[in-house]
Amino acid sequence: MEPEAGPVLYQKLRVWEPSLESEEEEEEISEQLIPDASGPHDSSGNKAGRLPGAWAQLVATLLLLTVGFSLAVRQLCSSGASPGALGAGAPPASGHSHRPGVYHHGAIISPAAECSRLGQELFVAGGNIVDAGVGAALCLAVVHPHTTGLGATYWGLFHNSSSGNSTALTSGPARTLAPGLGLPSALPALHMLHTHFGRLPWPHLLVGPISLAQKGFLVDTSLASALAAQDTKGLCPLLCHANGTPLGPGTRVTNTKLAAVLHKASLAPTPDLSGDALLSLLAEDLGLEGPSVGPRPTLEPALQLPVPQGILFTTPSPSAGPELLELLEASLQSPGPSPAPCPALPQAAVAPRSSVLATVDSGGSVLLLTSSLNSSFGSGHLSPSTGVLLSNLVAESAAGTWACPLIFHGISDDTEVDVLGLVASGTPAAARVTTHALLSHLARPQTPDLQEPTESPRACGQGTLLQVAAHSEHAHVSSVPSGCCPFQGF
Repeated sequence: MEPEAGPVLYQKLRVWEPSLESEEEEEEISEQLIPDASGPHDSSGNKAGRLPGAWAQLVATLLLLTVGFSLAVRQLCSSGASPGALGAGAPPASGHSHRPGVYHHGAIISPAAECSRLGQELFVAGGNIVDAGVGAALCLAVVHPHTTGLGATYWGLFHNSSSGNSTALTSGPARTLAPGLGLPSALPALHMLHTHFGRLPWPHLLVGPISLAQKGFLVDTSLASALAAQDTKGLCPLLCHANGTPLGPGTRVTNTKLAAVLHKASLAPTPDLSGDALLSLLAEDLGLEGPSVGPRPTLEPALQLPVPQGILFTTPSPSAGPELLELLEASLQSPGPSPAPCPALPQAAVAPRSSVLATVDSGGSVLLLTSSLNSSFGSGHLSPSTGVLLSNLVAESAAGTWACPLIFHGISDDTEVDVLGLVASGTPAAARVTTHALLSHLARPQTPDLQEPTESPRACGQGTLLQVAAHSEHAHVSSVPSGCCPFQGF
């Protein structure tokens, strides 16, 4: 069952602009410092008892320059942290500040600083959380080819505070493009999500990713570590030096073939045509007769589970969503609300490589996205015509065992919004990690300033957990391990 199509309306929030406040304050001070032209004058035309007109103007000018300089210094000091402190946002118009990760309007958290920044820019440009999230996902497809990309499979969960509905983005069972190569579905999935719920024009979301692919991006620590542990055969010359050694941190990478694919996708009027442009080129590369056809990504109502504290939402099968709800139902019905210890994982358990991101606004809308190539760099097959790394998620793969984003909508006696989003990656026990995180959240007293998760999912294996929330008319973002994923907000 597909939810009704059409844009979702969000309240347009005015972004605080420091320059406006400074100009208004400067004008107010200036009016107090400029000598009164209506005051008494002597016979020479100068004001009685004051310096001659030219000197008075000079003194006034110097005073204004001094005041302007002091205002600029004060604004610089109040603008927050150093450029490296990605979680620090501009102070709100009300003049009070918050700890990093708390914002008045909206926020985004992702594994790459460049992509979190791009998501914030889409927020400021008038976009909603879907615009910010989809734009950041397309950015990650460029800068993190070891975990995601246009060859990846996507799952998503969107809670719309305007309608109160939660919608799942589903990719369905994994499908095979060619032996050992999974059928890409990222472009039609992300375009479909944006078509139904985004606000900005679709091409606007691809401007940043196209620029990064065309002009180049810097290899970050995450990508460099994956390259160092990977056999680079098949990844050269894109991700290798001329001598075949993998690129290190800070090296600039350009992917003009990928930029061309993204440009074509930006011109596609429908989600299906976005994906077909890529599939046609891949078919030529692989010598296939034509693009593979099969079930397309879909949008459908999220699975939900009413509990005493509120309602839980997640993605349907073949993701791990149903398993997650079973774990949560059993845990919440057991005596005592304290979370159970994380289970020990079998030694042979292998974590699928996946990527996650999350966006939230202060009104309670949340978007969680998770994607995977299955293995690090997927199949290791780099398409020469497209610059896309194909996944090795094929028909026999357990396509969604790593995907179980969760949204919790709390029940409150007043009108206060209480929404929490959790999404885990890099662990073979994503459902158990998410269960443990939610139980920990419910077990501790809730305060107006939402706390960060207290338990690391590394105690449940390995991986990353992102948490976003809307509480007390603010957007909150955090991660475990703390600091693993840069965030931005406004």
